[in-house]
Amino acid sequence: MSGITDLDSLRRAMADNSEQPEGPARNARAEQLLAEAERLDVPLAVIEALGHQLKVYNYSSEKDKMFVPFARLLRMWDERPEDFDEYETHSLHWVFKWMSAGMLDQPHIPLASIEKWLAEMEHRYRLAGHSERAVRSAELSVAAHVGDVARAERAYAAWLAADRDAMADCHACELHGQGWWQAERGRDAEALLLWRPVLDGEFTCAHEPHTVLASSLVPLLRLDRPDEARANHLRGFRLVRSMESMRGAYADHVEFCALTGNEARGLELLAERPAYFTDTGHPRSKLDFMTVVALLMDRLRRRGLGEERVPGPAGRAWTARELGAHARAEALALAARFDERNGTRYVSDRARARMAQEPLVERLPLGVRTARPVSAPPPPAAAPTAAGAGEPGLDALLAEARRLSAGLRPHAVEAWAAVARAAEAAGGDRLDARDRAEVVDHEAMGLGPEGAELFERAAELYAEAGDPGEALAARTRAAYVRALAGRVEEALAAVAEPCDGVLALYAEGATGLRQTASVLMGRARIWMRRVQEAGEAAGGGGVAEEITAGAGAAVREVLTLVDGHAGGDVRLASRAAEARAMLADLAARAGDVAEAAELFRRAAAQFVDAGLPWFAVEYEARLAGLAHHLGDVAETERALRAALEHGGPYLEAVGRAQLHLQLAEVLGGRDLAGEAAAHALEAAHWADEADQGPALGAWARHQLGGLLLRQGRWAEAAEVLESALPDLTARTHGDGAVVQTLWWLGDCLSELGEHRASAERRLRAAEIARHWPEQHDHATLAHLAAESLGHAGLPAEADRAYVRAGELWRSLGDVHGLVRSLRARAWLALRTDDGAEAAGELMADAVRECRAALDAGPPDKSARPQLLAELGHTHRQFGELLARSAAEEADDDAVRATLEAALSQVSEAAAVFASLGGEALHSRTGAELAAGWLEADLGRPERASARARAVLAAYDGRDEAEATGEPDGADGAGEPGETDGTHRSDGTVAGRRAEAEQLLRVVREQRAG
Repeated sequence: MSGITDLDSLRRAMADNSEQPEGPARNARAEQLLAEAERLDVPLAVIEALGHQLKVYNYSSEKDKMFVPFARLLRMWDERPEDFDEYETHSLHWVFKWMSAGMLDQPHIPLASIEKWLAEMEHRYRLAGHSERAVRSAELSVAAHVGDVARAERAYAAWLAADRDAMADCHACELHGQGWWQAERGRDAEALLLWRPVLDGEFTCAHEPHTVLASSLVPLLRLDRPDEARANHLRGFRLVRSMESMRGAYADHVEFCALTGNEARGLELLAERPAYFTDTGHPRSKLDFMTVVALLMDRLRRRGLGEERVPGPAGRAWTARELGAHARAEALALAARFDERNGTRYVSDRARARMAQEPLVERLPLGVRTARPVSAPPPPAAAPTAAGAGEPGLDALLAEARRLSAGLRPHAVEAWAAVARAAEAAGGDRLDARDRAEVVDHEAMGLGPEGAELFERAAELYAEAGDPGEALAARTRAAYVRALAGRVEEALAAVAEPCDGVLALYAEGATGLRQTASVLMGRARIWMRRVQEAGEAAGGGGVAEEITAGAGAAVREVLTLVDGHAGGDVRLASRAAEARAMLADLAARAGDVAEAAELFRRAAAQFVDAGLPWFAVEYEARLAGLAHHLGDVAETERALRAALEHGGPYLEAVGRAQLHLQLAEVLGGRDLAGEAAAHALEAAHWADEADQGPALGAWARHQLGGLLLRQGRWAEAAEVLESALPDLTARTHGDGAVVQTLWWLGDCLSELGEHRASAERRLRAAEIARHWPEQHDHATLAHLAAESLGHAGLPAEADRAYVRAGELWRSLGDVHGLVRSLRARAWLALRTDDGAEAAGELMADAVRECRAALDAGPPDKSARPQLLAELGHTHRQFGELLARSAAEEADDDAVRATLEAALSQVSEAAAVFASLGGEALHSRTGAELAAGWLEADLGRPERASARARAVLAAYDGRDEAEATGEPDGADGAGEPGETDGTHRSDGTVAGRRAEAEQLLRVVREQRAG
């Protein structure tokens, strides 16, 4: 049995099918339902089934199937219009618009047929008495498609001039179309103004703001508003991700990724929708999709990633180069079909222009996790070149290398490597001993702990060049890199002779201050390594103190030598700054945090003053940590900002990520959520760049999601938090971070109306928190999950979750949580068949719990008003619950008895609120008005009037500015799942007065009647 026995059962089946996801399965079901409708032998059943079939085709990838059911509907209308009821008559005329657009999107339908259809639409609309507004909108689509700008502008003006009527698209869709045309004409700012009400949520529909968000991406980038574009991408992609019919909007998001340096995310988008490569039911959106696929593949190819494996049409493996060629050929072939139909080159020209776009933003971090990293291969090493081959000659390379190394500039090591390559390419021995010494010296510096032998070779060359001081400095560097390799004692022994030697040379005037300082600084660095090792070893005791003292002496010897004697020598200035930073480190290890902070501050400033800000980064970062320890938030923030500024382009990705993340946490603590989110976004990006996505990147995304949530940016926050979850682990980040992320995500999904998903996240979080010693979070999450389950239409599951939450609240001694769980269960019970009695019992339990807590005596005086407020609201909700249940009563006496019981509860609520005085004014007047309406329903006009006048008297002389907050427990109607928060004065006074006046008018009308 099909279950379709009459028109009502058919309508239920069609309604159920409408709730299914877009796609072939839903379309197939609509075809079955049409066959069932035909068996009923009811014309209206067939009409409605055809309309349903037409609708699901339109919202799917099989749009080309719309024309057959519509032609049949139109024939039925022409033959027997009396078979159509008012709704189906409206629907028939409404879908004329779908047919116009649908024909335009199918290149096999001749343009003459489309123009004829447009005229037919205009004729039938005129006969039906409809405005030409929808007709002119359709005409704009036709003219714009073929590139007839003059006609399109005329149609656009006529569209706006015509009256809005029942055939006009909804406000959201109309604004999208109007903005789309403005953007097409290059008027991006005007487009964004038109789209603003849709983007702000003032106007919405089944496909808006989905398409407006997608259409706004490139205009926002062209207007240099990348932050808004990022937000609209995250919001919009979430909306279109599951909607099969929105391939064109999906393509806009792929295009956005290609134009903002987010090629990796673009590939992920392609991987999510493999059918978009091959679905043929809507050629126009396929053209859009293949065009942006070609654009994305071209971006990869230009980055040297043409052989990267990419997702493409099923059945074979694809490289970016291959898919790009395939997509370009497909797009141009489709465009050619449209142009052949239209008699122009307009569609092909637009497709080529779209494929040829250059990036609008070189790098726009999105904050979301990318599972398919796309990294360009490293550039090939520069080949040795000889002078005269278009590259700098050896003398120029030497001069540049000396300039960089003398000024301690970044990339000095690379510059000396270029000298070595150039000398080798030139042939012969073009470098003297000093040159060769510096080449080898810098090659050793590039090797780190592996460079000891080369440093020794450099020392020999310096000696050969007649510079014994620099030779000793090179030997000292050899000793230091041995310390870096863990051979600290050996390094200390090795540095003793160079120190004695350089001091002797300096005393004789045989070497300079710079070389002497270099040797002494090398010894100090080795001592600091020894201090670090002693700190890492357990139980250093007196030995550790002795080592620290030795390090301090070595550092102070450097400082005594160079401090105040640097002049314009940046090397000497850097020695003084580094020595001061070493003393700061020693002070921090000794527990003198304030002294350490001051020394780090001076060291960083000295590096900056010397023109070496990149060396200050480490010490500003250290200072930030100490300032945070001292509770100096302003200094912490200053130091972190300074570290980012000083690092500039030389800061490594992982360091940049850490600094941005720390700054985000500081700013978030100051309630500067917007700026904090910007830094968390940067942290996530740089963590990914450093290949730290699963660890540091996940934590940054966790923070970013929370900061976006604090700003009410629910969809963006949800995207970020969902992308963080796969990488967040209890082992790496702590189970608290996992729970918090799930909690925040549940909150976002709840705000977005995705209640079933919200419940799933909240239940997962509750399951983790169940094992924690402190159970308040577990209880709260169970309660929130119950709210979500209730909103998701799962009352049985919601009740079980509320029971769990209630047990937890009781075990914690939290009366408020327990009472609210009972009230919520009562409202759930009322929704079930024969649930009124159970609902009343649960609400009575809530009243008893409140009274028992009051009788037992709250733990402190401040808690008593809160409990009284909770009792008042429980009585109020009990009354409202009874009043609603009265409508289910069949007997007049039973209805009256239930209303009397409701009035008793609401009156009790008013009395409880009155005992709280002015702090509960709004709650008291709300209860009084509820009681007044019940008095009116019970035929007691005098009592109802008295309650209304009492409310007016309570607000006599008051305005909104005088309204105050109320004790915790205040809430609204009390429906299950509502958060019990504190009332605000936003319009409450005016609202209460207006309701009281309305009640008085109703009572006067009752009396007059």
